[in-house]
This record gives sequence, C-alpha cells and structure tokens, in this order.
Amino acid sequence: MDRALDLAAQGLGSTSPNPSVGAVILAADGTVAGEGRTAPVGGPHAEVVALAAAGERARGGTAVVTLEPCDHTGRTGPCTRALIAAGVARVVYAVADPNPLAAGGAETLRAEGVEVAAGLGEDRAVQVSRYWRTAVRRGRPYVIWKYAATLDGRSAAADGTSKWITSERARADVHALRGEMDAIIAGIGTVLADDPALTVRVPGLDRSPLRVVVDAAGRTPVGARVRQGDVPTWIATAAEVGAGADGRVDLDKLLAALYGRGVRAALIEGGPTLAGAFLAAGLVDEVVGYLAPKVLGEGLMASGPAGVSTISAAIDLEHVDVTRIGPDLRITAVPRRRS
Repeated sequence: MDRALDLAAQGLGSTSPNPSVGAVILAADGTVAGEGRTAPVGGPHAEVVALAAAGERARGGTAVVTLEPCDHTGRTGPCTRALIAAGVARVVYAVADPNPLAAGGAETLRAEGVEVAAGLGEDRAVQVSRYWRTAVRRGRPYVIWKYAATLDGRSAAADGTSKWITSERARADVHALRGEMDAIIAGIGTVLADDPALTVRVPGLDRSPLRVVVDAAGRTPVGARVRQGDVPTWIATAAEVGAGADGRVDLDKLLAALYGRGVRAALIEGGPTLAGAFLAAGLVDEVVGYLAPKVLGEGLMASGPAGVSTISAAIDLEHVDVTRIGPDLRITAVPRRRS
C-alpha cells in the first residue's frame, strides 16, 4: 500500500478531473506482479495499468489500490469489471470513493466472489487524495493559499521589492507544489506589480497548470508574461464570471467555473488583497507559508483584510507540518472548522 500511495502522489496534477490513484498487483504467491497509476484524463485508470503489467500473474492474486475501484463507465470502463475479468481473488483498498457516480465497487466485487478489505493506509490515503476528495464533496477546487514572508509577515519591502524573500531551495519547493496543482490563481494587482509568469519550473515536468488572473475590469496588459507561451490562461473578469456586492469577481462563482473546467486543486499565489478575500469568504482549505529569517519592519503584508476585526474572530489554523528548507521554514496548516 505504501508503494501504491507513492504512485498516487506522483500523479498529482496530471489526472484531474479524475483522482490520482496508485495500484499494485500481487501474484498468488505474494510477489509483485505489476503496478500502475492513473493516466492523464481519457487514459486507463491505475488498476487497468497495473493489471496490464501483471498479465496472467494477476489471476488468483491481490490488488492493492489507494481508492475503492470505480463501478461506472465514463471515458473508460469500470475498474471492478477489469479486476473480475483478470481473475483477481482479493482487493484491498485504502479509502472509499466519495463520488456517488463511481461508488459501489466493493459491493460489486463481493457479489462476484472477490474478497474485499478496506482501510489499510487510510490516514495517508486521505492526505494524498485530499485535493480530489474535497473537490468532489464541495463542488469546487481544493484551495491552497501559498505565501512567502519575513518573520514579521511582510511579503514585500516598503519600496515594493520582493525578490527574493526566501531562498532558492524554498522557491524550488514552491515549484514542486505548483506541479501538483490544476490551476494557479493570482490577482490583477500582482500581475501589474510583478508581471509573474505563473508557470512550473521543475526538471522533467512537461506540464503547467491553468493560469488564472482574477481581473474584474479586464486590465491585464496584452504583453503580460502570464499571457505568453503555450500554457493555458484565463483572465477571469467580473463580466464573465459574475460580480460580488463589491463589484469584484465573485469567488464562489469563480471556483464553480474552475470546477466545471476540471480543476480540482488550485493555488493562490497572490497578492494580499486576493488572499484576504479568499480567507474572508472561508474558501481556503490549506495554508502553506514560507518564512524567511528576515525582518523588514514595514512593507506589504502577506494578507490583506480577511474579515477579522477582533481576536475572537481570528481564523484558527491547525498545524499539519513544519519543515526546514535551507534557511527558511515551511509551515503547512489547515483552518479549524467551527461547529
């Protein structure tokens, strides 16, 4: 199961709107006969890839899968039928499929005489699949707010300079995170101030997420770097998406539109106004902060107003991970859901 989960993690960012799943086929004697992960959309699912690698050695063996095998026909056929046809005797999966259209695989397998066990590696599987699982439940992408700041929370100096607050190693880590996303979102303020490319620069990675500029009035310059190259870009205006009460792009409608485009994980890259708006709307599922051992004393804060006026209304976060990356710290946290 650990190997299957490693395979699933490797596929993040390449399979949406499908989940990234890993599968390992054990032969009847318990040796590994084949493995695989979900192909990009339209391609075979992890179980089918692993079964093809295993061939006849799958008969009488065990399929170890990170997600309950699907039981519906979409762009590809149901994985349950592929497992049954291959003669697999036992299926072990980590977590149930939350999608009602695809769920029910365990019952179908049992009805055909296949032994089924669930829950092995569940905690890690939930973490690896959190983007897709959350998106399916909420009908919108899983949203991560990423920022880099000094220890006093500044994302830029008083003169507007921000390159580079964090180290080269931290910036490489950000690109790895970008590589797991389906979309990178920036506000028009960041585009006008910094002219970012919003691309992924990871050796060997030949894909980049959709670039999204939240630009209510359509002010993105024709020559902006975000418009350059062959990476898909969406300039999301209020006229196209819909406007909120403040005249800005309606974020709920923006996320719904992205979900409709197949986006299941989105990264907010900047700037503070956009970050504050997402936080105020309760639309941030995870915060990843890169903190540099520096102090500026003044300058732009990492987040703008987030609808908090008193300490009792603060957005409480729960730490998930703290990792040192070179001289910097990466802190990952998730909002505590209030009852």
